Amino acid sequence: MKIWIDLDNSPHVPLFVPVIEELRARGYNVVVTARNAFQVRELADLHRLKYRLVGRHHGKHFFLKLLGLGVRALQLLPIAIRERPALAVSHGSRSQLMVSALLGIPSLMVCDYEFSRTWALIHPTWVMVPEVIPSDVVHLDRAHVLHYPGIKEDVYVPRFQPDPTLRSQLGVGENELLVTLRPPATEAHYHNRESEELFRVVVERLASDPETRVVLLPRNSRQAEVVRNTWPELVESSKIIFPPRVVDGLNLIWNSDLVISGGGTMNREAAALGVPVYSIFRGPLGRVDRFLASQGRLVIISDAQDVHTKIPLIPRNRAERPHGSAKPALSVLVQHITDILEPSRTVLAPLRPK
Repeated sequence: MKIWIDLDNSPHVPLFVPVIEELRARGYNVVVTARNAFQVRELADLHRLKYRLVGRHHGKHFFLKLLGLGVRALQLLPIAIRERPALAVSHGSRSQLMVSALLGIPSLMVCDYEFSRTWALIHPTWVMVPEVIPSDVVHLDRAHVLHYPGIKEDVYVPRFQPDPTLRSQLGVGENELLVTLRPPATEAHYHNRESEELFRVVVERLASDPETRVVLLPRNSRQAEVVRNTWPELVESSKIIFPPRVVDGLNLIWNSDLVISGGGTMNREAAALGVPVYSIFRGPLGRVDRFLASQGRLVIISDAQDVHTKIPLIPRNRAERPHGSAKPALSVLVQHITDILEPSRTVLAPLRPK
């Protein structure tokens, strides 16, 4: 049976790499498409994935997003017709959902943020979420909501192998305090401008510490340009470093003393690796982040005072590799996919919104 996986955003690449490998090891034919946006292509190349590049990002405004959604769906349509997959899988690719609905292809959407915007007439056959997200908040037929243990980062973080040379590649000394900083997702529908103000306060706080170096990971070229124009002296002095090429996010996190991010995935990756992490995300707080915060694995930064009182700029003791045992998230996720594909199951009717 053929499975179609669409990579729509950068966090989808590391998530689906082990899923693709496991499905192929079980004898399934996996077709991969990828959108040319948010470094998806570069990360797919970094992981040596074979994929078909389809579509791009069309901007942050709603009507441009809507236009881009339709254009990419039209670009994906002939691929889906030609490949005839038995199941379409993504982490929220609306273009893939449109094509799947049009062609009657059963679809599975993996999701770990219950506030992601859904579409009234376009919905997947199945939804799979972490166990900490209850079925009744997914707003779909509970019989078609699947769960996996842990968080989505548990699918791929256990495979991580650190590269101890990364600091030297970036020009950061072993005795310097390294902070990985990720700006908020300013083009996301859930963006809150408070995150941008917190980001500014964070940069100024880090700039005031003489021992601190910042590796900044912009989401796009516009964010990079804003930082360069706002703090040119910090960039020129290499206080703020832009990686010259795409780097493995997990490796960068592991080599950091702490992580500060305005988005979800990097925060959760740091939590999965046991690296101190501070969230400046000010949109609706999802169940996964609340779960991590309750365990002390993630610190929520709510205002400028928190930036100064809750973020200690101290080095951490880095071991050779992360501690912890293998997680069942990958095997459970893959098993759900293969269970859906069993012809004996007769539960592939489309989901109905509540």
